Amino acid sequence: MVSVRLLRLKAHVVRTATRFPFRYGIAAMTAAPHLFLRGEFEIGGKTVTGFAGEGLPPKWFVKSPDTTFDEDLPDMTAAIRSAVGIAIGLGERESFFDWWRALYREQDSWGRASSTPPLLAHLGTSLVERAGIDAVCRATGESFRDAVARNAFGIRLSDLHPELADTAPSDWLSKEGMIDDPTLLVRHTVGLSDPLTDEEIPEADRVSDGLPQSLEACVKAYGLRYFKIKLSGDAATDTARLKALATLLARESPEYRYTLDGNEQFREMGDFRTLWDSLRADPELADFLSSDHLIFVEQPLHRDVALDDEIGKAIADWPEAPPLVIDESDAEVGSLRRALELGYAGGSHKNCKGVTKGIVNACLLRQRAQAHPERAWIQSGEDLANTGPLALLQDLAVMHALGIRHIERNGHHYFAGLSPFDESIQKAVLANHGDLYRDAGSFPTLAIEDGRIEIGSVLAAPFGTGFPLDEVVAEWRSLEELERDGAFRGY
Repeated sequence: MVSVRLLRLKAHVVRTATRFPFRYGIAAMTAAPHLFLRGEFEIGGKTVTGFAGEGLPPKWFVKSPDTTFDEDLPDMTAAIRSAVGIAIGLGERESFFDWWRALYREQDSWGRASSTPPLLAHLGTSLVERAGIDAVCRATGESFRDAVARNAFGIRLSDLHPELADTAPSDWLSKEGMIDDPTLLVRHTVGLSDPLTDEEIPEADRVSDGLPQSLEACVKAYGLRYFKIKLSGDAATDTARLKALATLLARESPEYRYTLDGNEQFREMGDFRTLWDSLRADPELADFLSSDHLIFVEQPLHRDVALDDEIGKAIADWPEAPPLVIDESDAEVGSLRRALELGYAGGSHKNCKGVTKGIVNACLLRQRAQAHPERAWIQSGEDLANTGPLALLQDLAVMHALGIRHIERNGHHYFAGLSPFDESIQKAVLANHGDLYRDAGSFPTLAIEDGRIEIGSVLAAPFGTGFPLDEVVAEWRSLEELERDGAFRGY
């Protein structure tokens, strides 16, 4: 373990635009700011720079239909500014875990005092945390996987879950997460308005960047076998769309597996059960909805009610329910435990919800699986339209370490690879991560073959990315300066 102190932090913002709208829940993303952080840390007495990145999508951290994206963005940047200020004020802590724990607690208090929902408040925590992880790995000269294996971060599992006392992350993750297979399976997102075939695309909406657009074209181009399908919550719409998907996937990818995303469309479990029973009663969907294809259903209930007491009774009274996992409701360090108590099968991991939290959640799920092998215990890998050169790669490094083998990926689909970023960044990514990316002619994009991506270069890098971002980004400014100059407006 090494001591950790954040000295100062700067940021850089890139405007990104989608190839076509990504519709999920109440939002349709067409553009979003992509934020990079550059933190100067003192790690074990050594000054080291660590980096983090995240796209800031509309209507995910706070799902309010009453505000615009431009109105939401100041709340996002406020959460990040708060976490930065808190982290700098912490001074030096004996280990990364001690530093993260103090940051988490103080940011949590800030969120409660400012009425900021925890999912949004801890976006700030997670971004600063990731910059710190990158700095620790660069200071010790080891990969994220190796750092987790020897607990270089000093994680005390029992601080969060007493049943994990006297164990380290590697006791639970070594058999699954620390393996040598440098590949991950891509679980392709099917958004609510995504065209299923090329014939469905209106001429005015066709893109001409050389990448596939329709689901059918993506399956053929990438050899996809895993999918994530979003539900609208409307029975007639979902029934028709699932029937079309069942036909297409059976034809183009007969061994397909998929997950369903409920997108928080339901306020009561009874309403979701009614939809589910109607879908199951349709003979055309019987095979499609069987466990041969369906893996789990993600977050059907709105985050405001998903962890209420009555949900536990509703799950207990529905023994035939599909496996259910939380996503947006996994906002705090105790959220997964609460979900498991209610009868959910597990939760999701996204770096934006916290890397340390994801590690601890993985260990808790392995402990439960060991104690109760008769039940399904799931930690899924989900996406937030992640793109390189940092956010995606750091996310992949964590997913692999957690032992998650098929992961939702959609940033490469809704964005034209790394085209929003400067040519210097694109060249650095191709030079350092030629296994994960390929040159698509005018920009690098993910190299997906047989439904897989190769991540050997990601696993060998300090924390996913094999080059310091300040080698290719010249301008770093304070978050306050970026906000003042309108970097987060006009979306």
